[in-house]
Amino acid sequence: MALQCGIVGLPNVGKSTLFNCLSNAKAQAANFPFCTIEPNIGVITVPDERLNKLSELVKPQRVVPNNIEIVDIAGLVKGASKGEGLGNQFLGNIRATNAIIHVLRCFDDGNVIHVDGSVDPIRDKEIIDTELQLKDLDTVSKRIQKVEKMAKTGGDKDAKKTYEVLSIVKTHLETGNAARTAPISSEDFEFIEDLSLLTVKPVLYVCNVDEASVNTGNKYVDLVKEAVKNENAEVLIISAKIESEIAELEDYEERKIFLEDLGLAESGVAKLIIAAYRLLDLYTYFTAGVQEVRAWTITKGFTAPQAAGVIHSDFEKGFIRAEVIKYADFVQYGSENACKEVGKLGVEGKTYVVEDGDIMHFRFNV
Repeated sequence: MALQCGIVGLPNVGKSTLFNCLSNAKAQAANFPFCTIEPNIGVITVPDERLNKLSELVKPQRVVPNNIEIVDIAGLVKGASKGEGLGNQFLGNIRATNAIIHVLRCFDDGNVIHVDGSVDPIRDKEIIDTELQLKDLDTVSKRIQKVEKMAKTGGDKDAKKTYEVLSIVKTHLETGNAARTAPISSEDFEFIEDLSLLTVKPVLYVCNVDEASVNTGNKYVDLVKEAVKNENAEVLIISAKIESEIAELEDYEERKIFLEDLGLAESGVAKLIIAAYRLLDLYTYFTAGVQEVRAWTITKGFTAPQAAGVIHSDFEKGFIRAEVIKYADFVQYGSENACKEVGKLGVEGKTYVVEDGDIMHFRFNV
């Protein structure tokens, strides 16, 4: 599944530095605004200890992890919704992503220029929120103009419902809120899904802090947490400076020692990748054989045929059944054959909903 998270934020908040740490693609990281003009795309591996454990047990010829694309998007300024600065490009790039990683500067450093002259993560957040909301408001208003006549004069039930949903979302946006928090059901959202509204996308807030605040946070982080408490959004604390130093260490043991010296159990990048995967509401299932142990990405709630279709569309079309072993059982008994012998291999049909960590083998006929 080609899934993308877009890293956004005002110019010079640490987006490109963080992007460089996340992927092997190297964006220019410089101490001036708009150092990222074209969106840089990096493919990053989702860390998963389960995949490592399965490879130890199966000893396959190769191991294939899950990946997510991270897009470093050009910095935003006031007026972007009206095309100011790099606004049109910025907003277009966000529209193409599945979720947003919003980087906020939460550190003081007189040597790093801030585009607005001072450090204020709430102001920065509101600038981007406002621009996204204004763009969505423009999109919604234009659609209302198209469907209003049909909704009020014709007998088109879908047009009436669409008009109702659009009206609710429009009012919600006008009060300074994101469309994703509008008081409508997920079924109602389907009537406006084709609009690809920017503020419908899930958001992960990343507080970029100094080294001293990476474990405990600081006054800026506290302000961010308070500001987003009703958004159903996660807040991560990361020091892009520390992450860039970790990224320069080639040896795994050196990285481990570096983290331990800082009192960190894992890198901020690892936490961010996992959080981004969770943000997209994704699950992982595995296929495990001597040729390959592989992690597959699915959306939470996928049935067995849908999961099979991620491998190949023919698997879904000709689905017969799925043989399923729970991860914990595979680890406990050590192999597929051992699981069969103790009755831990289940045979599931078309209605089976795949669980995170399932080890699966599909039977199909086309």
